[in-house]
Amino acid sequence: MTASRYNAGRSATMTTITLEHVSKTFEQWVGEEPAQVKAVDDVSLKIVSGDVLAILGPSGCGKSTLLRIVAGLTAPDEGEVLYDNVPLRDIPWRDRGVGMVFQDSALMPHWEAGKSVGFFLWLRKREHEVPARVSRISQITGFGLDQLLGKRPAHLSGGEQQRVAIARALTRDPRVFLFDEPFSNLDAKLRTAARVELKRLLQEFPVTSIYVTHDQHEATALAHRIAVMREGRLVQVGTYNQLYSNPRNLFVATFIGTPAINLFEGFAVEAHWRGENFGGFRIRSDLDDGTRVILGVRPEHVLLRDGGVQAIVEEVIPYYAERFQLVQVRAGRERWQLLAPMERSIRPGDTCCCALDESGLLFFDRKTGLRIG
Repeated sequence: MTASRYNAGRSATMTTITLEHVSKTFEQWVGEEPAQVKAVDDVSLKIVSGDVLAILGPSGCGKSTLLRIVAGLTAPDEGEVLYDNVPLRDIPWRDRGVGMVFQDSALMPHWEAGKSVGFFLWLRKREHEVPARVSRISQITGFGLDQLLGKRPAHLSGGEQQRVAIARALTRDPRVFLFDEPFSNLDAKLRTAARVELKRLLQEFPVTSIYVTHDQHEATALAHRIAVMREGRLVQVGTYNQLYSNPRNLFVATFIGTPAINLFEGFAVEAHWRGENFGGFRIRSDLDDGTRVILGVRPEHVLLRDGGVQAIVEEVIPYYAERFQLVQVRAGRERWQLLAPMERSIRPGDTCCCALDESGLLFFDRKTGLRIG
């Protein structure tokens, strides 16, 4: 397919995005010397038509840079971005069909919301379509835009500004929807409400979408799949359940999941793992005795069981909505967390006995951080 045929005979919602070995390096000053910092490092990824992908990772891992490369706002130093197998660099900007929403709503301060929503129609000299299109977008989104259209950004809340920005992106009938942490400046209550609205919108508009966030709850709520990034590299891609239950390495295991995973230091002895308090669990037989191995156990896989490891309860945090208590205990030099039902009486200072559910054990090489199968 050539760039000139990119628009021919295509559904507005059906775009597949492919990244092939994409890299981007920036020069930054470290002290008095310039240094080359690789913001994106050899990323290959495919987002199929209609998929919603979240790019998740800590601050500074390259998420936003990667999104800007996908949008065509930043050129990669190496590699290629393709829309439906057409190199992005060969597609004129006006034909890319990208709707992008930034962390800052980027609304014109002197424009009323109605004019901002119709921005792309004004650009294309189709201002006669603005009233009907804005009215239609207002009805479809359910954002209550009708009450905002006559207001300027200074008179809109942060959440209202982002609603206008999303509506503006929709007026161009995007084939690709890109979100760069659009709700990060909102308080927790508004973020939850905004997520619900956006989730419904993405279900009504099955557009290929990428959502950048550092919040795993946001990623889980909105996306079909999650791509985890660290230091410019793509670490693992999968559903939340896949990342949670089968992390590829120690970073994914510790980054995904609330409450956090428990980690126990130990080593291999005759194809078994042994630690300070727990041990005797089978691991790969090809590991040399003495190899340092970290055992990861989610709190729900720590069991209160008679005859287990004796520990002292240090803290109990009730989670009333989920009907469980998060219990932190200590034995020797190790501390770990477990989940207990609300009806169980347990207080700081109590003694309890703990065992590990062997179906939930995750082993990691201490040196490389990689999962040991």
